[in-house]
Amino acid sequence: MAYNQALGRWGEDRVVRWYRRHGFEILERNWRSRHGELDVIVRRGPVVAVCEVKTRSSNAFGTPAEAVDWQKQRRIRRLAAQWLSEQERKGAVKLRFDVAEVVGRDLRVIESAF
Repeated sequence: MAYNQALGRWGEDRVVRWYRRHGFEILERNWRSRHGELDVIVRRGPVVAVCEVKTRSSNAFGTPAEAVDWQKQRRIRRLAAQWLSEQERKGAVKLRFDVAEVVGRDLRVIESAF
């Protein structure tokens, strides 16, 4: 289990660096409520992206993005709505949902994945 947690943390670190290089501000990492967790929340201008990070050592059991099924998407949407309701933001934001796949040393961020 410790290996999987370390691998996940390493993947999230890579994704955070990718967002920073692309001009995003990191708002939250591993935001938790009693209903679950959001991996990474970032902002650039009016766009707030909630990113689900999936890190794998290989694609032997399918791509990481395939693990983000409709049930996980629904949970992420609900958590994002909760997170937004707790923020003291003025003005509208454009919310999008990204999925980041980290497989070995490869990184792919799928913007507006769902």
